[in-house]
Amino acid sequence: MTTLHAHRRPPQLGVHVTDDGIVVAVLATHAHAVDLCLFDDDGAERRVRLGGPAQGLFWADVPGVRPGQRYGFRAHGVWDPVAGLRHNPAKLLVDPYARGLLGEMTYGPQTYGHVVADDLTGDPYGPADERDSAGFVPYSVVVDTRALPGPDPAANRPWVPWDRTVVYEAHVRGLTMLNEQVPAELRGTYAALAHPAVVDHLRRLGVTTLELLPIHAAATEPHLVDKGLTNYWGYSTLGFFAPHAAYATAAAQAAGPAAVLAEVRGAVHALHEAGIEVLLDVVYNHTNEGGLPGQHVSWRGLDSTMYYVHDGGVPAALADVTGTGNTLDFRRSAVVRMTLDSLRYWANEIGVDGFRFDLAVTLARDSDGFTPDHPLLVAAAASPSLHGLKLVAEPWDIGPGGWRTGQFPLPFGEWNDRFRNASRSFWLADPSRAAHGLPGHRVRDLATRLSGSVDLFGHSDPPLVRGPVASVNFVTAHDGFTLADLVSYDYKHNSANGENNRDGSDDNRSWNHGVEGPVNPDSPAADIAPLRRRSIRNLFATLALAAGTPMITAGDEMGRTQRGNNNAYCQDNEISWMSWDLSESRQDLLATSRWLLALRRDHPALRSPRFYTGRPVAGSQRPDLAWFDAAGVAFDHARWHDASIRTLQMLRASAEPDEPEDVVLLVINGALEPMDVTLSGQPGDRWLLAWDSVWEHPSEQRAAAIAGALHTATGEVAALEPLSMRVYLLAP
Repeated sequence: MTTLHAHRRPPQLGVHVTDDGIVVAVLATHAHAVDLCLFDDDGAERRVRLGGPAQGLFWADVPGVRPGQRYGFRAHGVWDPVAGLRHNPAKLLVDPYARGLLGEMTYGPQTYGHVVADDLTGDPYGPADERDSAGFVPYSVVVDTRALPGPDPAANRPWVPWDRTVVYEAHVRGLTMLNEQVPAELRGTYAALAHPAVVDHLRRLGVTTLELLPIHAAATEPHLVDKGLTNYWGYSTLGFFAPHAAYATAAAQAAGPAAVLAEVRGAVHALHEAGIEVLLDVVYNHTNEGGLPGQHVSWRGLDSTMYYVHDGGVPAALADVTGTGNTLDFRRSAVVRMTLDSLRYWANEIGVDGFRFDLAVTLARDSDGFTPDHPLLVAAAASPSLHGLKLVAEPWDIGPGGWRTGQFPLPFGEWNDRFRNASRSFWLADPSRAAHGLPGHRVRDLATRLSGSVDLFGHSDPPLVRGPVASVNFVTAHDGFTLADLVSYDYKHNSANGENNRDGSDDNRSWNHGVEGPVNPDSPAADIAPLRRRSIRNLFATLALAAGTPMITAGDEMGRTQRGNNNAYCQDNEISWMSWDLSESRQDLLATSRWLLALRRDHPALRSPRFYTGRPVAGSQRPDLAWFDAAGVAFDHARWHDASIRTLQMLRASAEPDEPEDVVLLVINGALEPMDVTLSGQPGDRWLLAWDSVWEHPSEQRAAAIAGALHTATGEVAALEPLSMRVYLLAP
């Protein structure tokens, strides 16, 4: 064993390549010593004792080590699980800062720090396990990011303004596994993201920003492995700096971690060239190590009491506000630093355009609970590397005070669950209840969501400065029913997950329209299929045309189904993969989706960067927002509280600099019966019908034109079908 002298100035954490070797540093504040373990291709190990500790840091210069070297750490110290200390040098530990990982996680007793039986049960407060875990956990790999090939993807960012942003949430693997236009060897990979077939689909749809489910290195939880399943979504992080190698092409995986990283960078650069941003869904709130009975892979062995939140009791137990068994401790500067280092790395070296923070409330808790002034949020807002990037919070977790929608500071946007709930309730849950003679929700909640959710996002300092773009609107996400399943299932069907259908939300606000599940054309219930398709169009239009930032779940634009599974996190198969085989009705839905997003793109009144005031816009006597009932009468306080009203008109106007006045009228009928609507507006206004959710395909506008039904003046009556929505444009 060789001992090396430390630098006088501590280096950056992780492994960094120098001209003659590497500089390595790792944080382990309670350890007595740390070994750097270097492995050759045959698994032979050489140990280097690191210098230190100094303020919990161990480091050294190690000459002769080159990129591609496999390594790990072993931490020496006290094994006292009752006090939360779990140092076990028999266990090889993944470098939390590793830029690449090689090898698969295995699930035998060797990967546990405490003694477990072959069925992996044991006492987590019992003695340390003496079996060596080398070869049973992934190796960290030295990667020289300075030598990665290709242009810098941070240099050609599209910088899409928030008010023009349309987010598309997708899984790297699921997006292209079934796309026959993509070569077989590329399907399900990073490289496939930039294939012309994918890029063309995104651009024609109107997507500006591709949000990827986690691509940080991840591992499947043992209980899923025992069932023969995998953590498909990837919310089980093994490394915050290394990309998940399984999403790379076989050629890149064979060439090693540097080639995997280069493939990611290449895909980001190519998407930028097409004008498409890339956001990463990042999971900094917990790790793959699970609760106390879990595996001993990285952070737990280096410094469990520093990295993880403990409950303060004796024996020491982990606090869990994430539902995974552990929670990273953002009261600790080292955890905040690790997160910021990771964000800066992916922004600077990989060139991504922003991040969606999973369970972001966890990241912003101090000793007193959630605070919008948390050091992590302040540092992210002030970081030059993150300046101008899109930062999006999932503003909840399962901890105390865990729902915080609307309470994150600038420059964060936030997922708006209230938008999801209001849209589903108005178009699905309420009609379902009405069909049984039961009352529904008032229209005021939908109206608030359509106009940008000022009740949630207007309470900033100064007020209203965040604007409606801070509201990331969604009707569906990876978690829950797809859009097609929302209109086809009243209940979740998660039996494939192996949990007896106990997992997944029961608050779906869905409506099967009378029959559970798919309906064949020759079925006696086939007449409900058009109603289901109309409901999909209503929901998609609500998302596309509302003020705020729309987020589409991949495949919703084409009617993707998960067969009623609303928690497909462990389904790496056709349940989750996106089908590109389009029936006529799915082609019609895709055309409708493109049409609606084009309306949004072309009309500033539909994508205001500022909250509406109800006052006239510049250079006009027309207010920027006005509401009317079916009779064309302006809403007053009593109407907003009248539960019997299910029809409303939303008139929006915009006068952006160097653009002509833009006026759009949305007419919504949420009733189960047809409604005659007296169109609102100013005297002399003539309206052009741009879209009707009754239309199966936007081309039906031509038939309406032939029938003379496209142009209507203010004060004239338009007949709306039940559960339908129209978009009118002010005719020149």
